[in-house]
Amino acid sequence: MKKILSLVVLSIFTLGNAQKLDNIKSGEVLNYRIHYGILNAGTATLTTLKTTYQGKPHFYVKGYGKTTGAVRAFFKVEDNYESFINYNTGLPSFYVRNVQEGGYTQHLQTAFNHENQTLVLTDKEKNSSKIIKSVKDVQDMLSAFYYLRSLDASELKVGTTKKLNVWIDDELFPFQVKVVAVENVRTKFGNINCLKIVPQVMSGRVFKDKEGVTLWVSNDRNYIPIAIKAELAVGSLKASLDSYKNVKYPLKF
Repeated sequence: MKKILSLVVLSIFTLGNAQKLDNIKSGEVLNYRIHYGILNAGTATLTTLKTTYQGKPHFYVKGYGKTTGAVRAFFKVEDNYESFINYNTGLPSFYVRNVQEGGYTQHLQTAFNHENQTLVLTDKEKNSSKIIKSVKDVQDMLSAFYYLRSLDASELKVGTTKKLNVWIDDELFPFQVKVVAVENVRTKFGNINCLKIVPQVMSGRVFKDKEGVTLWVSNDRNYIPIAIKAELAVGSLKASLDSYKNVKYPLKF
């Protein structure tokens, strides 16, 4: 049950050349309902606001996930993620992970230097910092989500495979996503046409196998995640869009 918000965001990665985040509207809010098996396990929210960071236009993105109901009674999760994403490049400048998962807590901050391909990782709990060698165009968990949504439709055709490197917590991971089909997905709002995407992730850590996650994103210029299914090492997790507002293009249910 750990990293509920991470499971939502991990499922939405891709790679391409730096580009503007023109398809994202300031003030957008996406809310998700998360189920673990038959249990109503939690919620996750992603909010976006246009701002200025270090004198340059950025999107300030905040992700918040928590367990609810019976699950929260025996396993409390409060996950907070923040990212300042350069509007003109789609690359992260500053990333925060501040979480409480049961008795485990972690508060990390990462400052990216894309010019010299390094990052500064600060552990706020230990009051320590270190410089780490990075790679070209590295993304964090939140920036990767919005970066995918900035891609052109020609880059997300069925059969397309995309790769990227993503900074998760305090480690760098290679990912690959495949667009495998176009399907209609039933939601609380009605049916909607979606792209079915399968990310390949490392097995043995959280997911059951390296292709244990499937997600469906709206087949329009929004590319909003509509539903996500993750086969975990123990049980399965599902997330579905519960509410939304201020998306740039109308969703056609």
